[in-house]
Amino acid sequence: MGFFASIFGCSRNSNRRYVSEAAFRENLSKQTAMSPQTIAALRKHGVSSSTALRLDFFFYTDAELKTQQLARSLRALKYEVESKPSAHDARLIEITGRTTPIRMSENEVISWTGEMCELGYKHDCTFDGWGTSTSQ
Repeated sequence: MGFFASIFGCSRNSNRRYVSEAAFRENLSKQTAMSPQTIAALRKHGVSSSTALRLDFFFYTDAELKTQQLARSLRALKYEVESKPSAHDARLIEITGRTTPIRMSENEVISWTGEMCELGYKHDCTFDGWGTSTSQ
């Protein structure tokens, strides 16, 4: 089991999901708790709640079909998406991309984070967080 597999309670067994429900719930809690901290850091760099920024996002999974299905859903949201083998574990696939501009209000970002966690779980991928740049 690779680095991310051990963190997210994932399995390479084809008879089981890559992301268990327990791992999804734990990740959802972690990601939604981290978003306000990231927003607070952005506030220190002059980003207000009315500022709209494009967010960079990260997912992981263990099968190309899951990658394609997640990418299709993300592109339907008009997000840029690409995938490649994970640098941490060549058996995993990393899905990255950029959103359309999102207002940096705490509530909107937390809601978006939850949606990304759920979308990832729907496609048996794990949402590994987001980042952004204040110079867009």
